[in-house]
Amino acid sequence: MNTTFAERLVDWQRHHGRHDLPWQQTQDPYRVWLSEIMLQQTQVMTVIPYYQRFLQRFPDIQTLAAAADDEVLAMWSGLGYYSRARNLHKAAKVVVAQHGGRFPTTPEQIAELPGIGRSTAAAIAAFCFGVRAAILDGNVKRVLARHAGITGYPGERAVEQRLWTIAEQRLPVAADIAAYTQGMMDLGASLCSRSKPLCLHCPLAADCVARLTGQVDALPTRKARKAIPERSATLLLIHHRGRLLFEKRPPTGIWGGLWTLPQIDDDQTDPIDYCRLQLGLNVSVAEALPTFSHTFTHFRLHLTPLPANLLETPLSMMEAGRAWFDQATAEALGLPSPIRKLISQLTNFQ
Repeated sequence: MNTTFAERLVDWQRHHGRHDLPWQQTQDPYRVWLSEIMLQQTQVMTVIPYYQRFLQRFPDIQTLAAAADDEVLAMWSGLGYYSRARNLHKAAKVVVAQHGGRFPTTPEQIAELPGIGRSTAAAIAAFCFGVRAAILDGNVKRVLARHAGITGYPGERAVEQRLWTIAEQRLPVAADIAAYTQGMMDLGASLCSRSKPLCLHCPLAADCVARLTGQVDALPTRKARKAIPERSATLLLIHHRGRLLFEKRPPTGIWGGLWTLPQIDDDQTDPIDYCRLQLGLNVSVAEALPTFSHTFTHFRLHLTPLPANLLETPLSMMEAGRAWFDQATAEALGLPSPIRKLISQLTNFQ
């Protein structure tokens, strides 16, 4: 079955798969790696303009390694899951410092870089160096779970390990590994979609267990749903001479390393007291702006912007990680997408 499976998939990919994506026109591991990281948890059409802009600013791994953290995050702003950008930057520095700027060529070496897991490392090695290595991203898990009839949530370790074993068994012996790898990705992104899969057009339909047993809609097994926790916070729009006060988030956690507005997570805290005690600022507050919501992976955050005016110039120096920016400067920072949208709607920072 292995050879037949691979041959059918490669033939389908060559005739019906994707061939015109920007990162498919190169075997440069830097560009392939960038695309693989951006495509994690993000749709292709969303990624393309970010990919192109990122390469315009950082055309090679040396340029990326030498860039400032803020600059990298600014180019990633709006794409989400910012740990990807931080790890991308770290990995570029490792490649330059420890590998002389030459990207590693084996899946094992590639997987040692920050932010690169087993599947991504295998994909880079297959596309750029022709290495025979199995991948197992979300789309591939769906294809294999259906074709082999594997039940259980793929995020569970035991189920995932079974899928890895099958992925290894399905690898072609002689077929084009790059075409095979792309075919696995393309099939899961098109015909073998989560809802309304087009089984009649699938090259693997003849021996797909899910299709033969009527389990296509049931596989892969979905994760048990839990209610999304709700949280509320106040965003402080503190004005001073045409500028707003911004804070830089810690390097890890929600919006890690990005600039954002001072935030009061405890809705019982008085904003004026918070500014005085935590920021060392005396302010007056105005009427709150409409609340808006932003959904993270594990919770939904309701944010209420609160305009405030500085009553007097602070006597002490501003703490590290806080700064005043005018609107043009602020919009060039690495900002979370909801904060960027909010400040873009302000007529000015007066």
